[in-house]
Amino acid sequence: MKIWGKLYTYYAGLIFGILFLILFPAFFIIIQKKSWHKFGYHINKLWAKLFFASIVKPIEIEVHPAIDKNKNYIFCANHFSYLDIPVMGFTPNNFVFIGKSSIKKAPLFGYMFDKLHIAVNRESKVKSYNTYRRSSDVVKNGRSLAMFPEGGILTKNPPQMARFKDGAFRIAIEQQISIIPVTIPFNWIVLPDKNELNLKRGKLKIIFHKPIETKGMRQDDLQSLKCSTFQIIDDELKKYSHVNAGR
Repeated sequence: MKIWGKLYTYYAGLIFGILFLILFPAFFIIIQKKSWHKFGYHINKLWAKLFFASIVKPIEIEVHPAIDKNKNYIFCANHFSYLDIPVMGFTPNNFVFIGKSSIKKAPLFGYMFDKLHIAVNRESKVKSYNTYRRSSDVVKNGRSLAMFPEGGILTKNPPQMARFKDGAFRIAIEQQISIIPVTIPFNWIVLPDKNELNLKRGKLKIIFHKPIETKGMRQDDLQSLKCSTFQIIDDELKKYSHVNAGR
């Protein structure tokens, strides 16, 4: 079974790359004009749909009815697996993704990401401030943000999350827009974060929870907002502990 698992993993990686190369000309065209950048969301969503359909990975998408597709939010998800990034392609609102600056090193993909999304460099205060400013501008211009508030795959014991960083919650309070907690319960089982990647069988799921309103909040409320978001995701992850134990 191990050899079939390896072949399946290589196949998924190949499909991911081929689909990106097919879609790259469309990405390249919309990069040329800032007003076209919003169409990147639709290409990303198409890429996610084609990828998971091609590797026969069914995904259950649960969206809380209170989410308004005409509003902008900050989507905050747990992060345990490399599959989390393509799964976030199913986010219901047009968004800009915030990820680590190391993504920019990837050939072609890094170029696309740097132009359409926001790369975080926490080693420089100036670059961190520029990230914060760009993120605020995205929200002011009516688009949503999506990020992993843990700051990367940091936990050593999934599904226990690492501590959340402040950035998402600071922007949400400053711009008075809602946070949407996002739970991704199975990805760390299907594709664990290990040196030797091994894609396993099993369906995937992503849950977009009820928005947490920030109207009237001040920066003094940041820790409370961060804890509330963490708790909602953590409580949802615990609901699936018995399912994960059986996989």
